[in-house]
Amino acid sequence: MGFFKNLFSKEKKEKLDTGLQKTKEGVWSKITHAVAGKSKVDDEVLDNLEEAFITSDVGVDTTLKIIDRIQERVARDKYVSSSELNNLLCEEICDMIVRPTNEELGDFELKETGEPYVIMVVGVNGVGKTTTIGKLASQYKKAGYKVILGAADTFRAAAIDQLQIWADRVGVPMIKQQMGSDPAAVAYDTLTSAKAQGADVVIIDTAGKLHNKIGLMNETSKIKNVMKRVIPDAPQEVLLVLDGSTGQNAFEQAKQFIAATDVNALAVTKLDGTAKGGVVIGISDQFKVPVKYIGIGEGLDDLQIFRPEEFVRSLFLNTTEK
Repeated sequence: MGFFKNLFSKEKKEKLDTGLQKTKEGVWSKITHAVAGKSKVDDEVLDNLEEAFITSDVGVDTTLKIIDRIQERVARDKYVSSSELNNLLCEEICDMIVRPTNEELGDFELKETGEPYVIMVVGVNGVGKTTTIGKLASQYKKAGYKVILGAADTFRAAAIDQLQIWADRVGVPMIKQQMGSDPAAVAYDTLTSAKAQGADVVIIDTAGKLHNKIGLMNETSKIKNVMKRVIPDAPQEVLLVLDGSTGQNAFEQAKQFIAATDVNALAVTKLDGTAKGGVVIGISDQFKVPVKYIGIGEGLDDLQIFRPEEFVRSLFLNTTEK
């Protein structure tokens, strides 16, 4: 489906800028304060920048890396004016962010393998997991793929009902069983149906409670092992959904889930309602797992493929600089 490949459109860029506005305003005010009255980037500017990034939820370790990089550039280039700082920040931060895989593909475009592409979604309740699944289904369907959902969060009747609402809204089939059923059995049924119906994309919801590490490992391993009986490579994507508005709390969730499961992609949601969007930079750097999707609004199209350059430029550059 190469004809769906596209560039970063003006409309998507405008949505990204709007969605990151609160974070941008927070970061901008802090950086502006950091360089106020300064003609060049000196130690005082760097100290102020350090404080600005830490209070923007970039995280201490990532902030120190950024400051070290800026110090090296200042030392190498001998003189760096404060007016050059934003471009410098863009270059250095983009270089730190873990790159999403298959960047050569268009938005929501998949390599053709002859098997359904299976996304297993994990994350705690309340982070926007079900909403993210619905938006993913919508985007892949819009891209021309046949999508099936699997309601493997069987611990809460509400979880099954909420996913059904999204399936109906998007217009895709959903496989479910009764509350309390074995989640692995639901996943098995979903993949079996997907193969029989010639589906392209399968999205499996899983329980939204934060287990202890052993419980989480055992449950996700069981689901994955059962899916491999149907599709040997499944799940090709284990997607951890994080709420960007929780700042440092998202770091802790990422730490626990990544330690317990084979997470290979992240979705950071609710960035439009928070000034804590810097958490995307910190999480990508600290855990070396690519952020694949970002949520920047409530609309079906407001789940975007994460593009590091566009994200960073949206945060740090004036409209005239972009």
